[in-house]
Amino acid sequence: MIRHIVLFQIKDEYKAEIPQLVKNFYGMKGKIEGLMDLEAGQDVLHSERSYDIALVTTFDSMDSFRAYQTHPVHMPVKKRMHEVRSASVACDFEC
Repeated sequence: MIRHIVLFQIKDEYKAEIPQLVKNFYGMKGKIEGLMDLEAGQDVLHSERSYDIALVTTFDSMDSFRAYQTHPVHMPVKKRMHEVRSASVACDFEC
């Protein structure tokens, strides 16, 4: 299994969209083969080191994770996140 974790910092002008951005992630759940689990949420602490949104996904294999990168359900979500983010970091590991 592969765990894919991404933290997103959202540009100030898009911060009001954060709840919808989180919903967009959940809209992928159950629609992508090999995506076993998905959790997303908005930061509640707002500390100086906080990011605005966390996405945690689990894939059944590296092949499924690779297929997700260009999956038609993922692409509009990915495109929107590229538009609204000011920064992101990721960590991908076997579990």
